[in-house]
Amino acid sequence: MVPVDGDPIDGGTVLIIDGRIAAVGTDAEVDVPDDVEIVDAAGSWVLPGFVEAHGHLGVAEESEGWAGEDTNEMTDPVGARFRALDGINPADLAFADALSGGVTTAVIKPGSGNPIGGQTVAVKCWGRTVDEMVLREPVSVKSALGENPKRVYGDKKVTPSTRLGVAAVIREALTKAQDYKAKRDAAAAENKPFDRDANNEILVRVLDRELPWCQHTHRADDVATAIRLSEEFGYRLVINHGTEAHLIADLVAEKNIPVIIGPLFTSRSKVELRNRSLRNPGILAKAGVELAIMTDHPVVPIHFLVHQATLAVKEGLDSDTALRAITANPARILGLDDRVGSLKPGLDGDVVIWSGDPLDVMSRALRVFIDGREVYHFDEERGEGVTENPYYSAR
Repeated sequence: MVPVDGDPIDGGTVLIIDGRIAAVGTDAEVDVPDDVEIVDAAGSWVLPGFVEAHGHLGVAEESEGWAGEDTNEMTDPVGARFRALDGINPADLAFADALSGGVTTAVIKPGSGNPIGGQTVAVKCWGRTVDEMVLREPVSVKSALGENPKRVYGDKKVTPSTRLGVAAVIREALTKAQDYKAKRDAAAAENKPFDRDANNEILVRVLDRELPWCQHTHRADDVATAIRLSEEFGYRLVINHGTEAHLIADLVAEKNIPVIIGPLFTSRSKVELRNRSLRNPGILAKAGVELAIMTDHPVVPIHFLVHQATLAVKEGLDSDTALRAITANPARILGLDDRVGSLKPGLDGDVVIWSGDPLDVMSRALRVFIDGREVYHFDEERGEGVTENPYYSAR
């Protein structure tokens, strides 16, 4: 058993009661009540469910084309009021794929077409409605620098069409949010009515450091712009993608800025990806940067999350750090570590039984539990995974 936050335990036991982990330890240390179901995982590896820190499951639906594309609302460059939550289809095939790859939690984000794209949400990867699946909402606010927003609005011949335009849009929105907060607080102090604004309400929560700012950025100069903006306004910055963050890894580490790196299984399809390499996670980690790995599903299929970690190990990332990069680290970076990311008492009963070391590409997830309920198993006779149907299962 690999709790992640704690040393591996040979022949360990995880006790789950009412959907939460009640105890973790050796067989001798954990007192198992007589009335609980026993799951024998002898000879297997037991780990917490993986956490996808940046994906688009349910909003970029597979095999649905235009009808299932709800990633970007590219009609307004300032979209803090947009919520990924409202576009998620739990019937997306990606959720079953996630379970097959041991992923039990996903942070789903709007896309990178807008300078300010909207609110992110953390969900469990099984359920009938997104409301039943929600772990936390909102988790953060998504923003984008670099090629994507300048291309989207440049093609429309409107602002922003350059990198300086993208930064200006973000800066102006946050400045307005500062003014909005001052006026709102003054009105409250004087017990006067005040017209609320959905964009500004969310941006104030960013300025108050309640919500982190997930900044899509690839090039090193865009990473520097992200840092510059965060220091101007004082919000909590999380670098997302960070393709060239390794080029200024010492600066990123010095400022204690976490990086959610990826996707790593892609071609260099645009200029800002030219320095993409599986070596980059190891370089960042060695510099002292807190690191998570993401798929950016569907850019890389969600069930390949662990394989990205494996190949990052091949190219220099420490294996323990690689496991943490898809469990405890993303949970902590995004404020979910009170619920998921490791096996310890008080956390959700999200447990995956593997046939072997998950960093071995020949290992597979055999059984997956969310909140203590088995939602997926690999059928050895049929040679395929079976996901419990949430719409017809007894609840």
